[in-house]
Amino acid sequence: MLMLSRRHFLASTATTLVGAALTTTSLHRAAAAAGTEPTILRVGSRTIEINGKPAKVFGLLQPNGTPGILTKAGGRFRVQLENRSDQPTLIHWHGLLPPYGQDGVPDFPQALLAAGETYDYDFPLETPGTHWMHAHTLQEQLLLAAPLIVEDPADAGLDEQPVVVLLHDFSFKSPEELLGGLKGTQGSAAMAGHDMAGMQMDGMQMDGGMSGMSHQGAAGMPTDINDISYDAYLANDRTLSDPEVFRVESGGTVRLRLINGATATAFWIQLGELAGEAIAVDGNPITPVPGRQFPLGMGQRIDIRIRLPKTEGAWPIIAQREGAPERTGFVLATKSGSITSVTDVAEQASPVLDLTFESTLSAVRPLSQKEADRREPMVLGGDMAAYVWTLNGRTWAERKPVPVREGQRIEVTLQNDSMMGHPMHLHGHHFQVIAIDEKRFSGAMRDTVWVPPMRSVTVAFDAINPGQWAFHCHHLYHMASGMMTSVDYAA
Repeated sequence: MLMLSRRHFLASTATTLVGAALTTTSLHRAAAAAGTEPTILRVGSRTIEINGKPAKVFGLLQPNGTPGILTKAGGRFRVQLENRSDQPTLIHWHGLLPPYGQDGVPDFPQALLAAGETYDYDFPLETPGTHWMHAHTLQEQLLLAAPLIVEDPADAGLDEQPVVVLLHDFSFKSPEELLGGLKGTQGSAAMAGHDMAGMQMDGMQMDGGMSGMSHQGAAGMPTDINDISYDAYLANDRTLSDPEVFRVESGGTVRLRLINGATATAFWIQLGELAGEAIAVDGNPITPVPGRQFPLGMGQRIDIRIRLPKTEGAWPIIAQREGAPERTGFVLATKSGSITSVTDVAEQASPVLDLTFESTLSAVRPLSQKEADRREPMVLGGDMAAYVWTLNGRTWAERKPVPVREGQRIEVTLQNDSMMGHPMHLHGHHFQVIAIDEKRFSGAMRDTVWVPPMRSVTVAFDAINPGQWAFHCHHLYHMASGMMTSVDYAA
């Protein structure tokens, strides 16, 4: 049985560039054999400024300094990953559908990439959309993430300006400290980060509202919103005190490609004075949904098309933390648009994420009509006091994988019996949302779906990618505390 040991989750200290020559451990040399040079992607360290203080974080950059990858669907994904850090690591290609062994999850079956090693990835690239890449360890908290944009050749004639933004949450504490605080193993506070009365402890705060106040769930029970209060919330590594400004043309069309790379924070995307329409979720096209505010859970992506006014101007686009006033964002501005400052704390807390938006979505390319060959219940549970999170009552170490056979249609009903929302992510497949609270409909194609407390969401997927695939909550500390299983194909 493949194992994802605790050391993999704890391999996350800040890195430094190493000068030693890189060694090669790749098993995939198709790119070199074909005479096609792969894209080089380097893991290293960098220093950014957060609220006037330097912060050493990871970088995931091409040799010319470009973060992440922009490519086109229809070819091959040929990437040489170089670990120029002093720590073992590995990168998951979130949203792509690689063959088993090239997904970037430690021990599935690839081992962590040691310091100074490289690995060549090579597989068909047939998944256009807004995707991203990130470590599948606690290193994700240290900004080891980057955009992975796969353009659809069918969109080549569109007259629209892409704006790519990666959202994140940031703490000056190490991820080990944050996790230790949540588990009550840091310092003298037995429940650091979990004071039910909302008292701030050890730099963390329960529930994330203006005073740590609980919200009411569907059954009238208090729900927990945010279990870490971060030092900053970032959009492309920047806070609202110094936001990135994207220069746009008056009357033009902008396509926002927004990625929630935060480890433990869901956001509401707020367009302010602008109106937009959601046109894709998790890289998959949907029937356009107009709006000015859209939910975005951890690991999820959303494409929003905005047709700008035919006037000069500047328009902040805000990402506000769920159930809280803290926010980040960026600015769309014409050449002579006047940019005014926006505070990083709103006047009031945002609402909690629900399934209202999800229930309106319809896939442009849904699954074929077919009866399920297998239906699986998956109960999302947790013990807040011990900070242990489970699927069907089991942690990762105790897991009972979901068994499938190639060619089957699988339905999984995600029933959240816990008091926190969970963004559930399946590797190696895209699924369709087909029911909310047992009410069936033809929803969006996704790879990550938000499941609020005391609610259920049913997803369906076709078992067409043999292997062993991670299925987990994309709240990093829930995953690291047990909320992960696998989908295993029969031999």
